[in-house]
Amino acid sequence: MSPTTIGDRIRVPRTAARMGVARRDITPPIGIRAKNWGPADWERSEGAHRPFELTALALIAGDDLPRVLLAVDGTWWRRVADEQGVRGAILDGLGLDPDQLMLSLSHTHAGAVLCAADVQLPGGELIPGYLEALAAAGIAAGREALDTARPGLIEWTTGRCALAADRELDLDGRALVGFSPSGTADDTVTIGRISVDGAVHATLVNYACHPTTLAWQHREVSPDYVGAMRELVEAATDAPCLFLQGASGELAPREQYTGDVSVADRHGRSLGHAVLAALDALPSPGEELTLEGVVESGAPLAIWAGQAADGGTEATASLTGVELPLRDLPTLDELAEEWQDIDPRSREERLGRARNLRDGYIDGPTVRHPLWAWRLGDAVIVGHPGEAYSRLQTALRARFPETPIVVMNLTNGPGFVYLPTRDAYDRGAYQAWQTPLAPGALELLIEHAIRVVAALLRPLSERSETTGAPEPTPIQGEQ
Repeated sequence: MSPTTIGDRIRVPRTAARMGVARRDITPPIGIRAKNWGPADWERSEGAHRPFELTALALIAGDDLPRVLLAVDGTWWRRVADEQGVRGAILDGLGLDPDQLMLSLSHTHAGAVLCAADVQLPGGELIPGYLEALAAAGIAAGREALDTARPGLIEWTTGRCALAADRELDLDGRALVGFSPSGTADDTVTIGRISVDGAVHATLVNYACHPTTLAWQHREVSPDYVGAMRELVEAATDAPCLFLQGASGELAPREQYTGDVSVADRHGRSLGHAVLAALDALPSPGEELTLEGVVESGAPLAIWAGQAADGGTEATASLTGVELPLRDLPTLDELAEEWQDIDPRSREERLGRARNLRDGYIDGPTVRHPLWAWRLGDAVIVGHPGEAYSRLQTALRARFPETPIVVMNLTNGPGFVYLPTRDAYDRGAYQAWQTPLAPGALELLIEHAIRVVAALLRPLSERSETTGAPEPTPIQGEQ
């Protein structure tokens, strides 16, 4: 809004709640299986570039129900059973219902393989124990965060970072996965400054960019650019930083697929400085700039100063599903035949991913894709397990421009699949031929998410009344 009279304020969207933050180190052990790239001629990690972290944010807002958000340095789930095992153990350990927990992976491509079915492969013998350690860390950090929750605020703002670029390059008629100079990318960074008693308690960073800086040349595990970003922000704020991967299906750094950790660190600093710039533009915690009056000088001077302001306390949650269409899927034997001319390591990597993507997610002509959404005061947090293109977040933010919306890929499960645009199918992009979903799935998810967010933002008194849009359908486990 544009202030016009004395008493006008520059409104800062807020979430007021009891909140707690806790962290556990989850750095994978040396020697664990970390082969995430087809061209890799090695399978076991040989060290760690930077620590891996699991950070829990506990929130107890206006409805007095606890909710826990876990920001986890991790690759991606390859099997439904592993995701359900870890998240199920955390839900049980914390006594939460399915709609009260979101576990969001950073999606580093330089991390441990999260697939217990690889136990027979080199380094795979360490995976089951590591998954148990992840669950234990989630329970311990979540419990500590809940037990130490105190009244506080999340003050929401946005920044801009040019790290992410379009990675849909066409070269000589072939669709490649790499920087496309003619493409455009969403550069939005959504930031939440978490404060308790006027002091910064943590920072939440939501940004859409594949952590694919480090690739098959690098033999250590690494959080990729997230590590250096977190280090920079935490040094400046003296508080933990939670990174949440956005809708980044077609977004990645321009410079990637390298073994040079200095490139990943440079990328992290780029994002970190964008976060700090946005934080420094906020008024002091708990305040909003208020037009206090006019001072006559050589010119009439409008005087703005910080004054205490309240935050939104309303809270509600939604766990729903949307039916998405499947394309005509080739059999695994047909895929093996199609890929017979590529090198054996890359072929096996592709076949393994195709096999795992189908198991536990596809059981009919369509799939039911889950969506978690929390309204917390003035903001909404949305998470789903797939890798949606950035249109998911840009469409939601365009539809609800006054509402801070955190959009997370790779959150909970099942459904660890790409959701590309129709254009990606038309050009034969990797994301389109890799996914079992048919063209139009992304658009259906976007329409569903818009209905979910609209329902959450309606005043409580209106939520049971008939509206122009159908209510989203709950899925099993919604409370």
